[in-house]
Order: sequence, then C-alpha cells, then structure tokens
Amino acid sequence: MALRLISFPLFRNEKCMNLKLRHSLLRCQSMIKIIRCIASDQNIGQMISCPAKFWDSAYIKSFESAYKKDLYKIRAEELKANVRKLLNELVGPSAKLELIDAIERLGVAYHFEAEINGVLDNVITNVRQRLSENDLHTAALQFRLLRKNGYNIPEDIFEAFQDEMGNFKACLREDVKGMLSLYEASHLGFGGETIMDKAKDFTMTHLKEPGKGNISPNLAIKVAHSLEVPLHWRVIRAEARWYMDIYGTEENMKPALLALAKLDYNMVQATHQKELANIVRWWEDLGLQSLSFLRDRVMINFVWSLAMAFEPRFARVREVISKLLILLTVLDDMYDTRGSLEELELFTDAVERWDMKAMELLPQYMKICYMALLNTNSLIGYEILKEQAYDITGHQKKTWVQLCKAYLTEAKWFHQGYMPTSEEYLDNAMYSVGAHMALLNAYFLTANKITKEALECVERLPDLIYCPAMMCRFANDLGIITDEQKICSIQIYMKELSISDEVAARKHIEQLFTEIWKKMNQAATQAHHPFSKPFINVAMNLCRQAQCILMFQDGNLDLDNLMSSVFEDIPLD
Repeated sequence: MALRLISFPLFRNEKCMNLKLRHSLLRCQSMIKIIRCIASDQNIGQMISCPAKFWDSAYIKSFESAYKKDLYKIRAEELKANVRKLLNELVGPSAKLELIDAIERLGVAYHFEAEINGVLDNVITNVRQRLSENDLHTAALQFRLLRKNGYNIPEDIFEAFQDEMGNFKACLREDVKGMLSLYEASHLGFGGETIMDKAKDFTMTHLKEPGKGNISPNLAIKVAHSLEVPLHWRVIRAEARWYMDIYGTEENMKPALLALAKLDYNMVQATHQKELANIVRWWEDLGLQSLSFLRDRVMINFVWSLAMAFEPRFARVREVISKLLILLTVLDDMYDTRGSLEELELFTDAVERWDMKAMELLPQYMKICYMALLNTNSLIGYEILKEQAYDITGHQKKTWVQLCKAYLTEAKWFHQGYMPTSEEYLDNAMYSVGAHMALLNAYFLTANKITKEALECVERLPDLIYCPAMMCRFANDLGIITDEQKICSIQIYMKELSISDEVAARKHIEQLFTEIWKKMNQAATQAHHPFSKPFINVAMNLCRQAQCILMFQDGNLDLDNLMSSVFEDIPLD
C-alpha cells in the first residue's frame, strides 16, 4: 500500500472559527466551483470533493504569483530584522519563550534557528535554578519547546505541581491557561514517564468540563482546537494558517511577527507553486497517463512532500520525494489492480536485476513503468553523486526491491485468502507503506555528508524510521472502507484479540498510535545518533501526517484544505 492522502485540519471545528475567518472561508468557497472528482482510489473507495481548477495541469503550469517580486523580499528582510530585535530586547525567559512559541506556530521558525537555539540553550542550562520562579504555564511551555527542539529535559520538573500522593494539585484546575500548556506538553512524553501520563489524563479531564471558568474567547478557541488535535500532532504549515487568525487578536500580538508570517506564507507558497508546475511537467513527460489503471496522484503526492518539509531550502527534498511517491503509487496500482501474480513476479524479478535488459520479458504496460522507475532513480542518484561524491545506486535498488517484494507478498496473501499474523503483517508493512523509501531518500537530501554510520543505522530500522512507517500503515488501514476485500490490521487484530466489534479493534490501533508517539519523541531527543536535525524534522512531520489521517477519518478527505495551502494566499494588511 502506498502512502495515502493526509487531511489537513484547517477549518474542521466550526466553534473554533472566528467570524472573520468564517466569512473568509465562505467567500473563498463561493469563488471556487466545487465538483465531484473521480479519483479511482482503491484505498479510499470513494469520490472526492475538490476544486476543479486545482486538478487542471494547464492552470497549475500557468499560475504566476506576485510574491516572487524583489519588493516583497526586501520587506521580508526588514520584518525579520524587527523580529530579531524583539527577541533580543525582551527581558526574562518567560517572555522570550512566549515569542518563540508564536514564531514556531506561525511557521517562520526556520528564519530564526540560531536565535531560538541560543535562548533554549540558556533555558536548559538554568532550568533547575528557575523551577521555583515558574508558574504552570511557563514550566509547561519551556518543557514543550525544549523537547520539541531536541533537548532532553526530564519530566520531574513538574513534581512541584504535584501533591504528596503524586497527583497534580486540585487548585491547578482554575488555571486554564496553565492546564492547556500542560496538556500540550504531555504529548511530548516518553515511554515509562508516569508524570506525563498523569498530566495528560488530568488536563484532558478538566479541560473537557463544560464550565472552565471565566476565560477569554481566544483561550476557549485554543482549548477546543487543542482537544481536537494537540499542537505536537498537527501539520506545521496547516497550523500556521489557522494560528494567524488567532494570533492577530491576541493581547500580546507583535505586529511585525504577524506581518512577517503572512508575507512569508505567501512567498513560500509562490515557491511551492513553481515546484508543483515542474512536477506536473515531469509527470506529463513521463508518459504514464496512457495506462488506464493508474490514479492521477500528482497533486496529492506533492502535498505529502510539502508537509514533510515545507521550508524553501528543502526544494530538492520535495522534488525527489514527490517523484518517488508518484512512482510508488504507480507500482501500488499495478500490483493491486492490474497485474496477474505471474506478471508481478516477473516485474519483481526485473527490479531485483535493476537493468534495462531485464524488462524484455515484461508485458508492454509494465515496460513503461519499469523504465520510468529506473530512469527517475538514475537521475536522482546522479545528482546526489555530483553533490556528495557518494553513489547511492545500491541503496536505491535495495529499497525498491524491498517495496516490490512487500507488494508481491500482499498480492499473494490476497489471492490465496491467507490471513497473516500481526507480526507477519507489520514486518511486511515496514516496506509496503513506502515510508522507509521516502525517509531513506530524505536522509540523502538533508545530510551534510552521507556517512556509512548513518546508512548502517537506517538498515537497523531505528525508531526514527520505524515509527513513521507504522503510523502510516495504521492510518492507511483505519481509512479502509469496511466492505473492501483487503487484508488490514483491523481484521488481524479482531482475529488475534478475539474481538467481534470493529470499533474496538480501531480503538486498539488508536492506542498503539499513542505508544508509537512516545517512542518517536524519545528517538528525536537522543543525544547520540547520526542524523541531522532536518532529517529528524522530516521524520516527525511524516508522523504528523499519519496522525492527521487518523484523527479525521469521517469520509471526507478535505481536499479543499489541502489545495488551499498551495493556491490560496493570505490578504496582507
């Protein structure tokens, strides 16, 4: 199974929408004709509502954004200087942490990495000395920001807010702002951290209470938004768009920061539009549209790559990941819907040979797929060889062989009516879901220098790779329509756990997500591993995509929100 469509939760909760935002959304929807697009998606098994022009290749290739102009670049530099000045002038760690939190939520943290790291280095150095000075909000905020940025701060800093029995003090329930911060922080816990588990249970219980005291409308909106999906699990680009409307009405809003966030969003969007146009041209030149069994997943796969790494400097990551995910979808469709077992075995053997001569025995429709696979990977390998003086051909071949063998195994299970054990299924899913392939290539493209140590680590399937793969697998399974004749983890757990109720099996998988997140959080803060911070962020973002699929399985894939992140700019004040 290929990676599936993510649902970006931009406007899901009507109660969380202020009037200005709601009016803007309704106006936007009235301007765009919504049609029913047939996606022929074997995983989804349903029709998708989407803006017609977003699927039109001519429209995509012709799109021109005004935000490429130099005057906007000059203005952005002025605003960045103002925000840096703000960071330097603010007194006290609490005020600086508040500003860093806003910078990160607004999606512009990549402009201030050195400044943010400088503040956090100082915070972690003095965290013990300042414990008595911190209120719950400040303590939780510093914990979340430190862990999010890779600092391994211990959970025991929250002991000051517990009673003699180890429970959180009842008086904290009146501090809604602090409770919300603690709830958000609790989602960065590790396995075995009982304080963080208690924090999540305590805050969730009391934040859900109907009467949470006399709180501001903005705080009420943020509580509802967080209870829907916590910040740590949200896709950064989508969260930034949502938060701009909230931040604009905050008492401590910094006009320069908000202006930068809006302008930067539009400028980055212009970059994404150009990249998408290039991907569309590549797809058309590839010539696979003639194969009737293939889904047109160019736009969706590009959005996947965008959510994994949206920052402008990762254009190459988006380009390569988009192309590989598109090819992965091609093979997924071929193994799922077109090829006979005999033909699929021939194709898998050809991939193992990784040679143009190997396609001689393939049927015509497979030859064009095979040539597209080898040619695309060859060009990717060539570029990396030039940049890094490292030949990745062997790793490319091995990854695609693993993927095709996993697809073939799934095809055999289906044709033979075999129900695998959960262990068999998940071992195979490690490769069939495509996350391993995507992350390996992301490593090649984000590493300052490709190292043998890192590649050996990838081979051992560390949690930074294993966890995103499992999340994608489970999220994909939870999206399968119940009447589809597909083997998935839901059926397997129903059998192994003797559960007759599908809802209970789904709940079991959702609980597995929570445990996987704990592993991922810990892996991301390990001091000794061979991976760069950009690679860790890509892996974490893949988890966020999978989580959003899980949280919004209501039969509507919300493509409008997906496309808006690429095409709908933000009006500047």
